[in-house]
Amino acid sequence: MRITPRSHEIKNVVDILEDPTFDGPEALAKAVIKEVGDMLQMRDLFVMVHTWADGTKGLNFGPFGAPAEAETFAKKMSFGGTGRVVPLTSSGIALANTEGKENWPGYCYAEGCGHAPWSHAIDGASRGGCRLEVCNCNRFVKDDPAKKAKKTTAKRGVAKGVNEL
Repeated sequence: MRITPRSHEIKNVVDILEDPTFDGPEALAKAVIKEVGDMLQMRDLFVMVHTWADGTKGLNFGPFGAPAEAETFAKKMSFGGTGRVVPLTSSGIALANTEGKENWPGYCYAEGCGHAPWSHAIDGASRGGCRLEVCNCNRFVKDDPAKKAKKTTAKRGVAKGVNEL
């Protein structure tokens, strides 16, 4: 399975690697493996479902990170029969949609919430408070508050050290 790391996933692993509180390399490795496993559960995955030419159930392969990856695999293997790419329902996403997934892109960044956008009421053009009884969130926070972009003003004029032509 091809995995393209996402920026928030890299940040989470780097945070673990830079944490000085681990009691040795085994504990650090365990934390990294657990974190990567949690990340993979939050991905949409696909399988190749195969049927032999006589119509009997064939071989099933996966998971794949994208339909194109599954199709490329099938062309290289040439088993015969027919195949279809089928999406898997992610257990991590299903759990995150019911229990919440704090500090995860696409989910609410409000303190103690972490629920999916659709669990928040519509409030005009934006999303209001969380509709779940177990949550006290009063406004959907779309972006990570710790990652606010700093606004810089552009300076006018020619940059120093640039030769004019």
